[in-house]
Amino acid sequence: MTPPLASPPRPLWRTWLLIALPMMMTNALQSLAGTVDGVYLGHLIGTDAIAAVSAFFPVFFFLLAIVIGLSAGATVMIGQAWGARDVVRVRNIASTALMMMLAAGVAVSVLGGLLATPIMHALGTPARVFDAATDYARWMFIGMPVVFALWLTTSMSRGTGDAISPLFALLVATLLSLILTPAFIFGWGPLPPLGATSAAASTLLAFGISLLWMAAYWRRKHHPLALAATFWRHVKWHPALARGILRIGVPTAMQMLTMAVAEMLLLGMINRHGADATAAYGAVTQVLGWLQLPVMTLGITASILGAHAIGAGRGDRVDAIVRTGMLCNLGLTGSLVALVYLAAPTIMGGFLTDPAVLALATRLLHTVAWSVLVMGMTAVLTGAMRASGKVWVPMLLGALGLLGVEVPAAVMFERIAGLPGIWWAYPLAFIATLVMQSLCYRNFRRASWRAQRNMSMPAQDSKAPTQPVDVQP
Repeated sequence: MTPPLASPPRPLWRTWLLIALPMMMTNALQSLAGTVDGVYLGHLIGTDAIAAVSAFFPVFFFLLAIVIGLSAGATVMIGQAWGARDVVRVRNIASTALMMMLAAGVAVSVLGGLLATPIMHALGTPARVFDAATDYARWMFIGMPVVFALWLTTSMSRGTGDAISPLFALLVATLLSLILTPAFIFGWGPLPPLGATSAAASTLLAFGISLLWMAAYWRRKHHPLALAATFWRHVKWHPALARGILRIGVPTAMQMLTMAVAEMLLLGMINRHGADATAAYGAVTQVLGWLQLPVMTLGITASILGAHAIGAGRGDRVDAIVRTGMLCNLGLTGSLVALVYLAAPTIMGGFLTDPAVLALATRLLHTVAWSVLVMGMTAVLTGAMRASGKVWVPMLLGALGLLGVEVPAAVMFERIAGLPGIWWAYPLAFIATLVMQSLCYRNFRRASWRAQRNMSMPAQDSKAPTQPVDVQP
């Protein structure tokens, strides 16, 4: 695989779909694997097994924020280098990111393995599932270097425009997990029966095998990130590149953590309305999780394509990338939203059996599902800005939308309309965030145009610049 060469350009919408569709399928496989593991645990072991695994979720979300943050920084920088056709820089960035991620993974592995018991105590894990939850947490902590490495490598691959390798890698991991989880539950062959920790053992083993498969696949396809001699020559620490990765990665991770805080605050409000309200919330969020698959995909794709354009000195194409992303959001996300509205009672019936709770969940889903389209537009805008390294202001605006609009609005609307009022806060926050990010993007583009215009003017020595401008507002 080589950097993009001069050739007749394909339509931009096709480029979008060639990256977005495989990525969306990859995310769907990840969600499917988690769902199937939950089914295995619930039906083959019991409710306590699900509770034990769920007790680790807050910690896992925190670790996931770190992984996604570092991966986002590496992906954007690799995308810029790839657009500039600088394969050496691509490998330098990849080696630096890999060292950072493995260092973080080893730290989590050691500290988490030693402190799993006090961490689960601090989370208030119920006594009935405490031992099983602690064992599961310890397994996941120890295996985090594998999780971190697979997540990073799939993200870096997308930075070079290759969304197919991650799809195949996650397909391998999902298929293995479907086989290994029941194998560890029952102790098939030489495998020991592990109870609730079966899900952790199968995930880590499947991820490890998938990582090895991806390395072999890259070597066979002569991928620029393949672990060949040409790659190892560039495996060393680059402090300037590490700072660049962190400059993009830290705000991205903070944005995810802000989302988690806001969601926990709203969940606490919903819990006050009783178990039926909590059950309805759980069912609705399951559906919203699937609706948000194209949203996450479109944001990452906007970052990748924007980074390619900026790295190639074609920052003027960012507007076209954003417009095409908006249309893709309308087509992909809009189709899923329409399907949900047409089949909402049937979909909710897959999670709930009580008629009253089913009716409540269906009404709440109708209230909030359409607003995922708004979220998709925001994701495209912030993804495009992230491609240029502009991350702090969009992150702060996103936090303002969640903590400054969504949470206060939920408190106010709850007083007016009770439980349904809490759900009105979601669309309001999404719309407010879109307005703020749109204004931010408008100012960002104006600054970019001014910089490009100034750089294109002859200097005092009458010599115009010969290199494309990489605008970093």
